[in-house]
Amino acid sequence: MDDRSEMSRQLWCAGPGRYELRRAPLPARAGDSDDAGETLTIRALVSAVSRGTERLVLDGAVPAGERGRMRAPFQNGDFPFPVHYGYQSVGVVEDGPADWIGRTIFALFPHQDRYRLPLAAAMPVPEGLPPARAALAANMETALNAVWDSGAGPGDRITIVGGGVVGLLLTALTARLPGAEVTLVDVNPAREGLARAFGAAFAMPDAIGDDADLVFHTSASAAGLATALSAAAFEAKVVEVSWFGGHAPAVPLGEAFHSRRLQLIGSQVGCVSPSRRPRWPHARRLAKALALLDDARLDQLVSHVVAFDEAPHRLPPLLTGGEDALAILLDYR
Repeated sequence: MDDRSEMSRQLWCAGPGRYELRRAPLPARAGDSDDAGETLTIRALVSAVSRGTERLVLDGAVPAGERGRMRAPFQNGDFPFPVHYGYQSVGVVEDGPADWIGRTIFALFPHQDRYRLPLAAAMPVPEGLPPARAALAANMETALNAVWDSGAGPGDRITIVGGGVVGLLLTALTARLPGAEVTLVDVNPAREGLARAFGAAFAMPDAIGDDADLVFHTSASAAGLATALSAAAFEAKVVEVSWFGGHAPAVPLGEAFHSRRLQLIGSQVGCVSPSRRPRWPHARRLAKALALLDDARLDQLVSHVVAFDEAPHRLPPLLTGGEDALAILLDYR
């Protein structure tokens, strides 16, 4: 069969609040060149929708000055629209070097049912790690980098404001620190069960103290950021993990912000913490993120599984509506 005739289906953000499925040919393999064996053909199993970032993409809210940095590695199209986006895909190798065929891999690839990519862009999924959990690898990498940025250590009092996927991954990671006292803060009382499952306490925003050694903010809301600042003790660090896109939230830098000598720092996975940068290239970070997902409790983070065919009409209300959602997976099987 001529490779150029092989087709795939891609999920595109076609306009504000609107997705559509498009058919597109798979790129030709490298042919008879020396690097022909370095191309993999992947059949997708699942891909994870990064709810915060992909909501901003669907809204057309990626700032003009950030559009270059926000490009996903294999993105098609340009911001704001139309754009073929996404970066958490898990699939099975259908064609490529013999020792790769049949292996499950993670790739920073957009939402698409079959695709080709360079072997160097495929990260093997550890044996026994379910595809649904492996699809959260980029979220886990974000959480890992935030922990590095924070300098969190044993015995710290740690408050996490925002019980979304990244906030809950941070809860799971920091609760493993010996002697750490971790509290998840969220407006949704249903998050308490998850916090307890990960070994942390839970509190509503109006019931927290101001004695945290470290605070992570992940709610992507001005109210959440105000809560995070109020939770920080004298000379504590507040790590901002949310990305607000083109929105400009109010930041309460009055009251006790200066007298308590607080530090407010930004953390995102696009640039790894300086303390790890010389020794942790992306492949090492991603492999560690996958290894850290070897925890069956994290299966609770998947709240919705959507058939790929249904994505155009199911995703918009899940991303922008009132329905509570954590990790959203697209299922290609």
